[in-house]
Amino acid sequence: MISALSGFAVIGVIVLVGWVAGRWARLPAETQTVAGRLAYTVLTPCLLFSDAADSDPRALLTQPLIVSAAAALLCFGLHALTTRRRDPGTRIVGALASGYTNATFVGIPVATYVLGDTALVVPIVLLQLLIITPVALTLLQLVTTGHTSWRTSLTAPLRSPLTVAVALGVVLAVTGVSLPTVITQPVAAIGQAAVPVVLLVFGLSLSGRRVLEPGPDRRPAVTAAVLKTVIMPVLAFLLALALRLTPAQTYAVTVLAALPTAQNIFLYAQSFGTGLILARDAIFLSTLACVPALLTITVLHTLT
Repeated sequence: MISALSGFAVIGVIVLVGWVAGRWARLPAETQTVAGRLAYTVLTPCLLFSDAADSDPRALLTQPLIVSAAAALLCFGLHALTTRRRDPGTRIVGALASGYTNATFVGIPVATYVLGDTALVVPIVLLQLLIITPVALTLLQLVTTGHTSWRTSLTAPLRSPLTVAVALGVVLAVTGVSLPTVITQPVAAIGQAAVPVVLLVFGLSLSGRRVLEPGPDRRPAVTAAVLKTVIMPVLAFLLALALRLTPAQTYAVTVLAALPTAQNIFLYAQSFGTGLILARDAIFLSTLACVPALLTITVLHTLT
């Protein structure tokens, strides 16, 4: 568990550096916007392309993933019910914040040091990259642009660099085609910068602002954090029992469900200009709440 918490320490340090830079480095006012746009259009697509190209789509066909997917969808729906009077973009961001897991930056060390098997987190990464992300980005594209024609609906995924990157990576994974290293190595190197830059941008967003400041996003942010770190693992546990998963599988899906909201949600909110404060606060709160949640789940598992 101590080793797993190193993932949180890394996140905290990078976010802190971003906050300090935003407060005292005298950066231009547009730094946060430009860096976020760079991460959305270049860095993250390279990361997702590399991950998808190296993935095995057959990992989506596992029983524990059914539990993880169902728990996430239930949390998406529950949060959407609490924001019925808000604009569609905010509702989508809030729903994502309540069930979209930080499966890479926090999930991998947790799977490695708590569950003892990094492969356990791969199906969740694939689910989010191949299914949830394209659908969410398409919906955000539609509701923020106001275009609802059939042609716009069909081509919306093609206007998202993240969706295009995942689709191309999946094509390579399914066909087994290998690109020359002169292409894959630069793409992978660029992608490695995605997570640190997103965390730095997140830290910049905290500079000069108070978390959970009064406003319409305070309650939805708290709700999203509670759903993500409390309700989602409870749902995963109950669903695992209903499907009669083994004790090890039940423990694994419960732990993974308690992971915090992914920083990608903040990136999406910033890119589409909707639900930004909600996403920022939900990520911050769920990351803090995740530590005691994981400790509680591990202690209960040990006692039983």
